[in-house]
Amino acid sequence: MREDLKKASGVELADEDLVLPLIEEEVQVGKRTVETGRVRIRTLVETVEEAAQAVLGGERVEVERIPVGRVVDQAPSIRTEDGVTIVPVLEEIMVVEKRLVLKEEIHIRRRQTTETVEVPVTLRKQRAIVERVSPEESNVPPEENER
Repeated sequence: MREDLKKASGVELADEDLVLPLIEEEVQVGKRTVETGRVRIRTLVETVEEAAQAVLGGERVEVERIPVGRVVDQAPSIRTEDGVTIVPVLEEIMVVEKRLVLKEEIHIRRRQTTETVEVPVTLRKQRAIVERVSPEESNVPPEENER
C-alpha cells in the first residue's frame, strides 16, 4: 500500500513517515430569477342604466272660503287656530246706520306631501380582466402585448 501511495502522490516517503493528502469537497448554493410566465391585466368600462329614487318633500296650500255674515265693532286681526291661518275679509254695507260686518274668513291649511320619483341615471362600472401569458409569449416586448 505504501508503494501505491508513492506512485499516486508522487512524493518520496521515508519508511517511518506516511503522509496522506486530504481532499475536501465544497458546495456552493446560488439562485437566479427565472421568468415562468406573465399576467396581463386589462380594464373595461361598462355603463349600466339604473333608476335613482328619492323622496321629495313639499307643501300644498288649501284655501277655503267660509261665509260668516256677522256684524263686528272692529276689524279682527289675522290669527292662527289649530294650524289654520284665518284672514278676515271685511265689507262696509249701507244701512240706516253704518256697521262693520265680517263678511267672510279665508282659512288656509298647510298639508305636508311626499312623492317618490324615479330618474334614470347612467352609472359606469369598471371590470379587470386578468390573463395568464405563457413564457414563450413573455419574450414579446410589452408594447406589442397591449394591442
